Amino acid sequence: MRGVEQEGELPDEQTVLKTTLNIAWPSILESFLISLVGMVDTVMVGSLGSYAIAAVGLTTQPKFIALAVFMSLNVAISAIVARRRGEGDRDSANRVLVQALIISVALTVVISVVTVIWADPIIRLCGSAPDTHDAAVGYLRIIQGGMIFNVLSMVINAAQRGCGNTKIAMRTNLVSNGVNIVLNYLLIGGNLGFPKLGVQGAAIATVAGTICACVMSFISVMHPGQFLSIQDFFSLKFDRRNLSAIVNIGSSTLAEQVFLRIGFLVYAVLVAKLGTTAFAAHQIGMNIMNISFSFGDGLSVAAIALVGRSLGENRRDMAKIYGGVCQRMGVLFSAAISVVCIALGTPIFMLFSREEEILRYGEMIMVIMAIITFMQVAQVVFSGCLRGAGDTKFTAVVSLISVTFIRPGLGYLFCYPLSMGLFGAWMGLAVDQLARFLLTYLRFRSGKWMHFKI
Repeated sequence: MRGVEQEGELPDEQTVLKTTLNIAWPSILESFLISLVGMVDTVMVGSLGSYAIAAVGLTTQPKFIALAVFMSLNVAISAIVARRRGEGDRDSANRVLVQALIISVALTVVISVVTVIWADPIIRLCGSAPDTHDAAVGYLRIIQGGMIFNVLSMVINAAQRGCGNTKIAMRTNLVSNGVNIVLNYLLIGGNLGFPKLGVQGAAIATVAGTICACVMSFISVMHPGQFLSIQDFFSLKFDRRNLSAIVNIGSSTLAEQVFLRIGFLVYAVLVAKLGTTAFAAHQIGMNIMNISFSFGDGLSVAAIALVGRSLGENRRDMAKIYGGVCQRMGVLFSAAISVVCIALGTPIFMLFSREEEILRYGEMIMVIMAIITFMQVAQVVFSGCLRGAGDTKFTAVVSLISVTFIRPGLGYLFCYPLSMGLFGAWMGLAVDQLARFLLTYLRFRSGKWMHFKI
C-alpha cells in the first residue's frame, strides 16, 4: 500500500491477532446468531407452507428501507466513537451517543407511523400475490409498530462496538434471539396452549425479542465508571463538531443504504414475478446466504473499531495492519462456508422445505453461493475498513453502481429476455458481488482512506 510508513513501535503478530479476535469473535457470533435466527424463523414459518415463506420474504426490503436511515446513523456512530476512543475523549463519545438517540427517537416515530398506515400499498409494490398479500401486510404492521425498540438497541450497540465492547452487543442479541425462537414455537403453531397466530405470531415474537434487547442495551450504558455512559443524559448537550461528523458520515452512508435498498427491492420484485415457489426458494437461499454474510459483517465491525481507533491514535500503519488481518480471517471463513455449501447444500435446503421444485432450485443456488461467498465476505470487510476511516462517500458510490444498477439490471436481463429464470437472478447477484469486491479492494489498496478527518 502506497504512502504508509511505520509510525511507532509495532506489536508482534500474535498480539495483533489476539486484539482482532477479541473484538471480532463476539461480533461474528452476534451476526451469525442473527442470521441463524432468521433461518430458524423461515424454517418455522415454512411449516405453514411456501406461501408463508414468500409472505415474510416480501416484507424484507420494506423493513430494511425503513431502517436505512438508522443503519447509516449506526455506521457514523461506530466510526466516530472509535475515533474518539483513540483520541481519549470520553465526554465527546457520550455526546455522540446522546445526540444519536434523540435523532433516532424523532425519526422512528415518523417512519413507524407511515409504514404501518401504508403497509397495504407497500406490500403490493413489492409484488405480492393473492395468496401472500394479507399475511405480508399483517407481518409488516406488527414489525413496524415495534420498530422503536429495535432502533434504540441498534444505536446503543453501534456505540458499544465503536468502543470495542462487542460482547455487550452479542449478549443483547443472544437474549433477543432466544426470546424470538421460544415465542416463534409458541405462537406460530399454537403450541402449549398458546393461540395459533401463524405469520403474525412470528412478527410478535420478533418484536418481543427486540424489547428485551432494548432494555439490556440501556442497562449497559447506565454505569458511570465506564467509557460509554448516559447517566448524565440531560447534561450532555449537542455540539457542532460531533453533529457535523454524524451528518457528514451518516449522509453518505444513508445514500449508500438508499441505493442498496432500492436495488434490493427492485431485485426482489423481479424475482417475485417468477412465481411463489421460485420466490420461496430464492428467499431460502437469501437466508442461507446471510450466514456467510454474518462472518464478513462481524469482521467488518472489528475493522471499523480497530481502524477508527488506530487513526484516532495517528497510527495509520496499525490501521493498515488490522485491515489486512481482518481480510485474511475472512478468506479462511469463506473457504469453510464454501465447502459446507457444496457438501451439504441439499440437506440444508431440506430444513426449510421438502417440495421437489424448491429443492431443485436449491441445488443450483448453493453452487453459486459457494463461489460468491469469497467475494461477498471480502468486500464487506474492505467496506468496514473504509467506513472506520470515514470514507463513506466511496462506499455509497460503490453501492450505487453495483446494487442499484448491476444487480437488478443484469438480474432482469438474465431472468426474462434471456429466459434464465431464477438462475439468471442469482447470476446478476454474483456479478454485483464481483463488482463490489473489485472496487473496494482497489480503494483499500490506494490508501486514500487513511487521510480522512472526522
